[in-house]
Amino acid sequence: MLFHSFNSQEERRKRGGSDYIELQYCRFPLGTGLEKIISVNRIKHWENDSLYVHGEDIPLFYASYGTIITGGIYNNMSQRSMDLYGINFYSQDLASHIIDRVEKERPLDYQILLNWLNKGREFIGFYILGV
Repeated sequence: MLFHSFNSQEERRKRGGSDYIELQYCRFPLGTGLEKIISVNRIKHWENDSLYVHGEDIPLFYASYGTIITGGIYNNMSQRSMDLYGINFYSQDLASHIIDRVEKERPLDYQILLNWLNKGREFIGFYILGV
């Protein structure tokens, strides 16, 4: 399975420590400035409702989703393909576009990601937090 979720951080540590990419909901309120949203010091890692991709599966994740999950905003305010070693922020508009592409292309384990993205519609977007 490409995507993992955990009931607690203790469970995550037992299954793989910190060698994960984290897909995390962005919980800032609507209207929050981009500088705050992508600030390294403002992001709390290891949320229990996040999705995780184990380090061993990073190449497979990128091969499956690298052309679908694009346009994220990096910590340096640039915007391009997924950075697997940094912060990527995807607004709700981008998330909707990603949902459409995932539904259409149906990559590996797409239903897990699709369900997670749809649950996240109440938030302003999501992050991919690299290793």
